[in-house]
Amino acid sequence: MFRHQGKSRTLKHNLRIATILSFVAGIVNVTGFLSFKQLTTNVTGHFALFINDVADFKFWKGTIYFLYIFSFLLGSFLSSFLIEQFRENKKLNVFFLPTLIESLILISIGLLSNFIEMKYSDLIVCSLLFSMGLQNSFVTKISNAVVRTTHLTGLFTDLGIDISQMFFPKLHPHREKLKANIKLRIYIILFFFAGGLIGGFFYSKLDLKLNTLIFGALILLISLFYDDLRYRIIKTKRKYNQRKKLNATKN
Repeated sequence: MFRHQGKSRTLKHNLRIATILSFVAGIVNVTGFLSFKQLTTNVTGHFALFINDVADFKFWKGTIYFLYIFSFLLGSFLSSFLIEQFRENKKLNVFFLPTLIESLILISIGLLSNFIEMKYSDLIVCSLLFSMGLQNSFVTKISNAVVRTTHLTGLFTDLGIDISQMFFPKLHPHREKLKANIKLRIYIILFFFAGGLIGGFFYSKLDLKLNTLIFGALILLISLFYDDLRYRIIKTKRKYNQRKKLNATKN
């Protein structure tokens, strides 16, 4: 799920990572909005507000929206930088570090909210946007830009295009690929929505507030370690089978 790239990556791999990460993004989106009334998984709205303030010559007010945008960009940069830095190390899962950093940010915000008053809301919003920049970058690299999990605008656009192409089989004969794309996009949308519902329930009904982010981080960590454990088991089985075949050949 986290390791396969390029031609070895299948729809099954993309569906697994898409459901997990879009679910987490839904949790972060709702938790951030309920806490600070700001979008914390994408920067489209922040960019519009930044331009509006600049147009009204409210440069200082617009600075905070610029910081939001920059935080997302910085997260994306760091994630990609770490992946490229450790790509040659075949023993290391290069997506481990970005996922771990994202999880630590979410856990830190959740835990700190229990002990100190969250006065600097803009700083927390920047941290959440930074973590979503990390996530969007590494899932884009894993899936070769097939999966995006932190915002839905492009997804709905692509879904509309894919569905329309189903009505023209002569022009678009690759039906299985189209169906796979539609299935993937629907999964992302549904799990983003489900993450938002669960996040809202935990935040409001269970009164977990920012501790809801810890739940999202735990999902990430469990998925990461499960994937790594599964990979090690498969690798061990392959080595065992290879040795068995080699011994059988010698005998």
